[in-house]
Amino acid sequence: MELSINDLMKTLQEKKDKILAGGGEKRIKAQHDRGKLTARERISLLLDEGSFNELDLFVEHRCTTFDMAGKEVPGEGVVTGYGTIDGRLVYVFSQDFTVIGGSLGEMHSKKICKIIDMAMKMGAPIIGINDSGGARIQEGVDSLSGYGQIFYRNTIASGVVPQISVVVGPAAGGAVYSPAIMDFVFMVKKIGIMHITGPNVIKAVTGEDVTPEKLGGAMTHNQKSGVAHFAIDNEEEVYKSVRKMLGYIPSNNMEIAPAVETGDLPDRMEENLLTIVPTDPNKPYDMKDIIRYIVDDADFFESHEHFAQNIVTGFARLNGQSIGIIANQPKILAGCLDIDASDKGARFIRFCDAFNIPILTLVDVPGFLPGTAQEYGGIIRHGAKMLYAYSEATVPKITLVVRKSYGGAYLAMCSRDLGADQVIAWPTAEIAVMGSQGAANIIFKREIETADNPEEYRQKKIDEYQEKFSNPYVAASRGYVDMVIDPRETRPRLINAFEMLSTKRESLPGKKHGNIPL
Repeated sequence: MELSINDLMKTLQEKKDKILAGGGEKRIKAQHDRGKLTARERISLLLDEGSFNELDLFVEHRCTTFDMAGKEVPGEGVVTGYGTIDGRLVYVFSQDFTVIGGSLGEMHSKKICKIIDMAMKMGAPIIGINDSGGARIQEGVDSLSGYGQIFYRNTIASGVVPQISVVVGPAAGGAVYSPAIMDFVFMVKKIGIMHITGPNVIKAVTGEDVTPEKLGGAMTHNQKSGVAHFAIDNEEEVYKSVRKMLGYIPSNNMEIAPAVETGDLPDRMEENLLTIVPTDPNKPYDMKDIIRYIVDDADFFESHEHFAQNIVTGFARLNGQSIGIIANQPKILAGCLDIDASDKGARFIRFCDAFNIPILTLVDVPGFLPGTAQEYGGIIRHGAKMLYAYSEATVPKITLVVRKSYGGAYLAMCSRDLGADQVIAWPTAEIAVMGSQGAANIIFKREIETADNPEEYRQKKIDEYQEKFSNPYVAASRGYVDMVIDPRETRPRLINAFEMLSTKRESLPGKKHGNIPL
């Protein structure tokens, strides 16, 4: 019997409707009751309206064991395709928890792998929306193979196209490693969970009682582990944040980030910068205030806001051009570098360098954080990551020293010797091996001990060292500082310097890759 075109179209529509219904009304309602959206609802919020093109809608699993032979798994539990964000091409996969818990099997992973492969060929970002119960146990080693293929592609794509992970449900066991390899991880509070082993396993093995939220919730990974970069209140806001971040970065490693007309005057002078840094070197202030006064429209998109808060990282614009900012934060641990701050800074530097985003480093650092916990934890190894990342980076690098810049931490915050293209200092800058008090105690130890009035003599030597070294002019006289400027003119000076560096070309010696001290 010959089928008419109407019959064929009816069959097509029926098949599509069945798959688009996901796990069915009951499971969709359960998803909504948990405060979660469905896979396609998420994509519609993320992408430009009407731009999504779904691929592999009709893919089916091939598993025949454990009653899977006759089991229908609409869309294989994941929605994949491409669309646009602000008119720019992106690829996306969104796991569907309403379909057997979004579990990952052989064909589920093949759909994701195809999307990553396409993104690399076309030079477009990958956005993964994670909401899965983990490996599909019924498929055994095939599901493990699927994870391995995804991890492999995440690794090969690293530094080629931006990869963003959005965790809006469980990601357990092996499922956590794809987000961990990707560039940025967004988590939604109360619904995003990541952990290697769950509370029940931990209870059985170690006896510890812990809730899923405390073990692997958004704030745990944003504050303590540093695995995640953003903690967002709800799903609607998280997709807005992803869209905003993509505006600061290029689509691939062969392009530069799109310029944006902000309307902020490039020659704007800022009076507040004249008094923002206390003359007392021991008084704290908020480095983010300096950042907001300098950048376009005071708009700073901070990354890793809750982790290692003694260093600040994020994106901004200067005269419409995207830049990455790394800055010490004097109001947290006096701005010292420690293990977590070094990891956070080095990772951000390497992302910016991979994607041609110029780097601005703001310096107010008294040194590396002292203590046995830091030494035993490997501060030497971790601190070396900062040195390595800055030295390896070939994008334009400008360093602005606003106050303290002492010892090894002076070097680690992108000194001239680590490849800074331009080093600028404010008159408040103190560039030295160490602070004046510590230096005086070491250099004049014997004289202080034998002086008639040790405290008076000690203070005299502190003042002498302060006058001689705790300023930017000795470093400037050696060429380590290119210019000492009025703080009010910081914005136009930085804009001018980055424009001068826009044609920078620098290449490293040919090699397979370096060996960063991980």
